[in-house]
Amino acid sequence: MRLRSPPLSRRPAGRPSLAPLTRALAAGLLSACGATAALAQPDAALVLRATPMLSEAVPVQGESPTFVRGDRIEGRAGLETTIEGHAELRRPGLVLRADRLSHDERTNRARAQGDVRVNLKGNRYGGTEGELQLDAFEGFLLRPTYRLLATGAHGEAERIDFRDADHATVHQGSYTTCPRPGPDWVPDWILRADRLDLDQEEDEGRAQGAVLEFKGVPILPVPALSFPLGEQRKSGWLPPTVGLDSKSGLELSLPWYWNIAPNRDATFTPTVMSRRGVDLGGEFRYLEGNYQGRVNASVMPDDRLRQRTRWSLFARHNGSHDTGFDAIGALGLGLNLNRVSDNDYWRDFTRRGEPLTTRLLANDGALSWARGDFSANVRALKWQTLQDPGAPIVPPYDRLPQVTGRWAHTSTHGLDYAVDGEYTRFRGDPFWTHQPDADRSLLHAQLAYPWVRPWGFLTPRLQLHATHYQFDRPLADGATTASRVLPTFSLDGGLVFERPTRFFGRAFTQTLEPRLKYIATPYRDQSRLPLYDTGAYDFNFATIWSENAFAGNDRIADNHLVTAGLTSRLIDPATGAEALRLSVAQRYRFAPQKVVLPGSLAEGRGLSDVMLGAGVNWDPRWAFSTVVQYNLETRRSTRTTIDARYSPERYHTVSAAYRRQRDVRNESIDLGWQWPLADLLGRRAELGTTRRAAGGSCSGRWYGVGRLNYSLSERRLVEGLVGFEYDAGCWIGRVVVEKLNSSYSSSTKRIMFQLEFIGLSRLGTNSLRTLRNSIPHYQMLREEVTPPSRFTEYE
Repeated sequence: MRLRSPPLSRRPAGRPSLAPLTRALAAGLLSACGATAALAQPDAALVLRATPMLSEAVPVQGESPTFVRGDRIEGRAGLETTIEGHAELRRPGLVLRADRLSHDERTNRARAQGDVRVNLKGNRYGGTEGELQLDAFEGFLLRPTYRLLATGAHGEAERIDFRDADHATVHQGSYTTCPRPGPDWVPDWILRADRLDLDQEEDEGRAQGAVLEFKGVPILPVPALSFPLGEQRKSGWLPPTVGLDSKSGLELSLPWYWNIAPNRDATFTPTVMSRRGVDLGGEFRYLEGNYQGRVNASVMPDDRLRQRTRWSLFARHNGSHDTGFDAIGALGLGLNLNRVSDNDYWRDFTRRGEPLTTRLLANDGALSWARGDFSANVRALKWQTLQDPGAPIVPPYDRLPQVTGRWAHTSTHGLDYAVDGEYTRFRGDPFWTHQPDADRSLLHAQLAYPWVRPWGFLTPRLQLHATHYQFDRPLADGATTASRVLPTFSLDGGLVFERPTRFFGRAFTQTLEPRLKYIATPYRDQSRLPLYDTGAYDFNFATIWSENAFAGNDRIADNHLVTAGLTSRLIDPATGAEALRLSVAQRYRFAPQKVVLPGSLAEGRGLSDVMLGAGVNWDPRWAFSTVVQYNLETRRSTRTTIDARYSPERYHTVSAAYRRQRDVRNESIDLGWQWPLADLLGRRAELGTTRRAAGGSCSGRWYGVGRLNYSLSERRLVEGLVGFEYDAGCWIGRVVVEKLNSSYSSSTKRIMFQLEFIGLSRLGTNSLRTLRNSIPHYQMLREEVTPPSRFTEYE
């Protein structure tokens, strides 16, 4: 909030001086608000802190008086008043200034002439003359200029008509958010229109007979256009998007947005692809008190490249629904549907839907129920597998259905117990599975007694796995059923030692946390059992402590082993932030593992690979982490991961990752960045105006953005994205080139270019989602901000 004192040197002769009164008022406000400011210089701006004593809501007009002042005041009481020379009229939320003001007190109408200036709740207007109905703010201004507080948008016109405080019509006017530094200013972009309707109640602007100019060149003539004046959603046509794809060719989309309700909306997006044809897409979103979801669908009636109809459907729904029976309560419903027309869809439309990052599309529906210690779930899961002839994959088994139940109790002092039951019908394609389908029943019970203290913990646990299979055709040995019962015992314990210490002048709490876990599971021959949902766990810091080496329930590993680990951390005692973490863990088998997956090697007796890990966050600007799997026999690392990030300030981030897996000969590096190009050249100053637009960041800067994933073992770029952003304060330009591999031998390349006119619209391809998803810690140059206070432009 700013309060300016009138300059004493400019006071006209004979005009009463208000400087002492203004300064006294300012000092009183400062004292009341608990703020301080220097009053020695009358021309200096007094910068005040926000205070709840200043209400954003304007008082009711009928309850507040009208103040006038000027060099000369004359009139008749109760009839009319005329102010000449620096004339000023004030009402709550309204300041009207002019060379001459006439106020008809009977109609409450004011007429202003000469250098007219109006401040209405922070929105500022100017003109040569005009009339206003003060109580309703209805009237007009001739040859006006205007500036809106919320967005910083401004313009000029032949005339502006006010219907009320929130609705105005601009005739033969302009609209831009580019700051105006001087009289010879030419905006980078400007919207010229025969008519502009500014609806601040609905936060919407509407233009008729409009032309959008950029750098003095008309780029988009539109007979009618609507644009936002705030953050509220509005129905109507969205800006067209244009892109260039190496497979689909030139793409032009013209979306139409439907704001159905505050909690529902829809977007319809027809797209013309020069090489394929017309695609009709849409999205529907909804949000209720107890459920939410979205549906994305598209259809291309005739794809000229594939000579077929292409379509896709992606739907999500999650929520709880009351059954109406108190004994049952609410049921949870979850739907996850992902379907496409053909196997080539994932490679032809790489960005059409998030699930297309994988060739396995899950179609899942579930009903869930929970009350107290009991819960149940009924689920149906069916997969769509998008096959590539050059790299086929075995489809997972469908689960039609899967029924689970759980009874579990956790106590702060005493026994913890849980019983899980499951029944699943596994159905697969015999062409791929080469084994019978089956119905599997499972019972998993466990009992634990955890002792937890501030200095450590000890948890003995006993588990029982019971499984029964009913096959739809005999196995190789002629059996149509199979059963397996296995117990597992584990004892997990750890200690926590702490001490205060100092490193490099900083105080820390250093911990030393040893942990030891013993696991015992007897051997049962399970080689004759088919695999329906089971695979080997990856070897890492989480799974090294697991009781079973396999994910799923078709294999239970025989174990007679102990795992030991040690972790040390440096913790900031003031914030609890972890500055350093060092970890080591290793497993010792007293007997070789016999239960393995087909084609896998069993672990022998003795020591496993050593897991080494480190994480450093010594400074918020830097982050470093690494995990190494080290083989003591070969004295070489089996797997190495190194990640580092440097983010010194906003819009400055660089990340790098190195990954190596020796057993599968996989080695890659990953680089991501967002950085001002001027900083790379040693020029940290802004290139051009440094004024910030509403809701904006620094202006006049070039930024480099990108991410590269390069396979060192294959010597090829797996994925790449490189581009530039330019923030000019009132507009942002983006050019991004992207490469996505759809298979080992094929890829899709795209060029995305976008112009974002702040406060108006975006033209081109929306590359923001691609940048956010691809570049770690990427920040938008333009972020939503809190609307400014009406006291920001107080005068």
